[in-house]
Amino acid sequence: MPKKCHKTSVGGQALIEGVMMQGPKGMATAVRKPDGEILTEYHEVTRLRDKSKFWNIPIIRGIVGFIESMITGYKCLMYSAEVSGMEEIEEAEMSKFEKWLSDKLGDKLMGIITGIASVLGFALAFFIFAYLPSLLFKTINTHTAADLEPFRGTFEGVLKIIIFVLYMLGVSQMKDIKRVFQYHGAEHKSIACYEAGLDLTVENVRNSSRFHPRCGTSFMFVMLILSIFVISILSFFVPDEVKKVTILWVLIRLPMIPLIMGIGYEFIRYAGRHDNAFVKVLSAPGLWMQRITTKEPDDDIIEVGIASLKAVITENPEDDEIK
Repeated sequence: MPKKCHKTSVGGQALIEGVMMQGPKGMATAVRKPDGEILTEYHEVTRLRDKSKFWNIPIIRGIVGFIESMITGYKCLMYSAEVSGMEEIEEAEMSKFEKWLSDKLGDKLMGIITGIASVLGFALAFFIFAYLPSLLFKTINTHTAADLEPFRGTFEGVLKIIIFVLYMLGVSQMKDIKRVFQYHGAEHKSIACYEAGLDLTVENVRNSSRFHPRCGTSFMFVMLILSIFVISILSFFVPDEVKKVTILWVLIRLPMIPLIMGIGYEFIRYAGRHDNAFVKVLSAPGLWMQRITTKEPDDDIIEVGIASLKAVITENPEDDEIK
């Protein structure tokens, strides 16, 4: 007999051949090993918001939480790559030069590669989602008879959304990313099944929804929508001469990102507790995007999602509810 439906604070992240979950009993990962076994392990998590009330102030907790989740997510991703055997596959496919570097530098090589990848990744993200929309606006505004300057914030915001959707559509076609998106679907479906008061079986999870309002995809979309309003307001206070210098205008907007993060977090938190018309309207774009970032998982992937969720929930569902 099904238990009553309830909203929880449980959330997670898709990994390489695995799922990370966070709940009342802490954080755990479940990863499918090369031999087919599911390895489930707990991981220690130290949060700033647990050390001081200051870090739990609305808006601030969203900024801190986002940074911490990025760091934790990256560590779990690297862990899953090791457990799933992905690193061994990559090592086997190394060229002679790469093997020579590995022998000479050892663990330092991974640190160097990670550092370079992080810098390049940040630079690419900055160009695609910050500089490119401003550059496109400037180009379009220059070649049109109408003066679009008053609508800069809205125009650039819409361009960001279009670029984001096209980017996600592009990466979703990659074989490895599709696999990760299946685990993303298993994560959502497992949580949806649990919140619906159903037993965590493969069949019940398979029939549950893969769309969830607390998803990181929804958070990103909410941030993009919020940025339209925030940047539009900011543009009224910045002289046109300054805005015409693309790189300067981009740099002026950067301090707004933490504020947008904080507001976005509060909305996602609110959306996890409520199901009214306001939430449905603002959550709709993010839920639609989850059609791209989540895929229907196979039963073996669902098993991993269930294992990760069971590791962090308690026997009493009321202990998992959002406070």
